[in-house]
Amino acid sequence: MSITTLKGSRIVIIGGSSGIGFATAEQAIEQGAHVIIAGRSKEKLMVAQEVINNNHLQTYVLDNQDTNQLQGFFKKVGNFDHLFTPGASYTLGPITATNDIAESSFIGKFWPQYYAVKYAIPFLSNSGSIVLMSGAFSQRPLKGAPAYGACNGAIESLGKALAVELAPIRVNVVSPGTIQKENEQNENRLAAYKAYKSLSLVKRPGHNDEIAHTVLYLMQNSFTTGNVLFPDGGYTYH
Repeated sequence: MSITTLKGSRIVIIGGSSGIGFATAEQAIEQGAHVIIAGRSKEKLMVAQEVINNNHLQTYVLDNQDTNQLQGFFKKVGNFDHLFTPGASYTLGPITATNDIAESSFIGKFWPQYYAVKYAIPFLSNSGSIVLMSGAFSQRPLKGAPAYGACNGAIESLGKALAVELAPIRVNVVSPGTIQKENEQNENRLAAYKAYKSLSLVKRPGHNDEIAHTVLYLMQNSFTTGNVLFPDGGYTYH
């Protein structure tokens, strides 16, 4: 049997206090894993700790754009089995946007994942795995966010290159479509959810739990590496 059990394993999630990272932490703990989540907001981490309410969960305050903090974080964590890196902060804009906006996707999404892997390697089990996170804009970009589309494509290429370089450690990428946030009030986000119904084959945006399920599959299937999975409701094919 080539399915890896998560029971008793140690999983690090950078960006795990909310959204997809939080849903992944919840599901992993339900399967018996010990989970370490890191994020910028101490308040969000405290809420996550209260909601999950399990002694298998540890939390750390971490700015994943600070390489010194990343190095120190992994030294504190020590040896572990799986890494997931959904934490990202960026601003979208067209080709005419300011340099700061254009560079924000790589500064806030690509490089934090790149350096997280770099500093995690000394502590990551050879039988373990890494799951990076990109986005379906890599395959089907929409108008107004060329740097963001390019960033997601770069993350997917990085995942493939790392799978070759770091074997036998497995490296994969999850590339979700639009994910619906509960109790969303932002009008732009609500409009995006509505638009996604016509852009995807399943006629709806996704949910955090669905992406988390994909992430755990990539951690558990020991014959899967160098792959990009698209839990996007058929967005890339419609």
